[in-house]
Amino acid sequence: MRLSASAICLSLLLVVVAPAQDSLNVRLVGSCVLQDDAYDVAVAGNHAYVAAWTAGLRVISVADPTHPTEIGFCDAPNVACGVAVSGNHAYVAGNTGGLRVIAISDPAHPTEVGHWSTSDISWDVVVVADYAYVADNGGLRVISVSDPAHPTEVGYCDTPGSASGVAVSGSYAYVADMNMGLRVISVADPGHPAEVGYCATGGQARRVAATEGHAYVADTEYGLRVISFSDPAHPTEVGRCDTPGYAYGVAVAGSYAYVGDWTAGLRVISVGDPTHPAEVGYYVTPDMSRGVAVSEGYVYLGDGNGLQIYQFYGGGVEETPSVDVRTANGGATIVRGVLYLPEHTSSSPSTYCLLDISGRKVLDLHTGANDVRSLGPGVYFVREEPQALSSKPQAVRKIVLTN
Repeated sequence: MRLSASAICLSLLLVVVAPAQDSLNVRLVGSCVLQDDAYDVAVAGNHAYVAAWTAGLRVISVADPTHPTEIGFCDAPNVACGVAVSGNHAYVAGNTGGLRVIAISDPAHPTEVGHWSTSDISWDVVVVADYAYVADNGGLRVISVSDPAHPTEVGYCDTPGSASGVAVSGSYAYVADMNMGLRVISVADPGHPAEVGYCATGGQARRVAATEGHAYVADTEYGLRVISFSDPAHPTEVGRCDTPGYAYGVAVAGSYAYVGDWTAGLRVISVGDPTHPAEVGYYVTPDMSRGVAVSEGYVYLGDGNGLQIYQFYGGGVEETPSVDVRTANGGATIVRGVLYLPEHTSSSPSTYCLLDISGRKVLDLHTGANDVRSLGPGVYFVREEPQALSSKPQAVRKIVLTN
């Protein structure tokens, strides 16, 4: 049942994260319930901007990620399903409402200042310099937003499928074109965008991220597809990582791709080697997961319950002795040969494992003395996981193994 009143924001401390079998290397930080499904999210500074379907654009303060709080909203004439932020404006792909331009200089009072009606259903938008690139069912539309109050379409490129997602890198736009895979469109001349190459995918290409020579396509039942565009005229799939459900949204930061999986929550995939992408973390959410954004070490996921905020701690773990976010650890434990773990002091049983610096499990541990002489020296992390019936969250502690 949808809430009929204004959105209620709930801060979920880490003591209520899902049981261990529902997560790996990912912790829930906070959550904000919205009036409708969160289809997409963009983050700028201390605010998250959520395209919330019939609830329009919702502005959430994330200055404290454990207590995200809605501070403003702007209704959409139809529905909001894609959002991008550039400068003092948010740009919303408004389905049959086209492109909506919303001033956010005062985030508490976002106000629509301009719009452009597209001839088809608009799903996604990205803004680069003075142009908004809109994916709609008819293809890619290039809209000048040099004057945000008077956006004007300057170019259009038809695609053979139904354009659902778009990313721009350099002089090219990469369009997720549903059943017709990834389309590569030159936008060197924004007034005359032209397709120069394509790569078929096995599923329905929903959304796409592009960075450092590769496009990452959320390809529904076929998971994440990694496509090299070193030669834009001949994009080539170089890697693939399936996800349990239907990959819908994707964002890339550093060596990781973060996938919003429609039925399986947040999936974290290592893409340090794009030819061998591998899942290294996940968090199963209770409702349909879609758009995803990454900012300042936090992952922002839109799903059927609103905005969810996570931390992935599998690579470059930021350890916490308790599960409170940003709690400083007094220092790493120095271990030589034997790692000792104390007996449990409560009735809630736990299991332990040892992770290397990349977040990969290298050893199962037990209470008492653990022989770690076979491991190389370096930084490791002890992860404690409660059994399924316990509500105790995962905890992580850093150790340093020496010879």
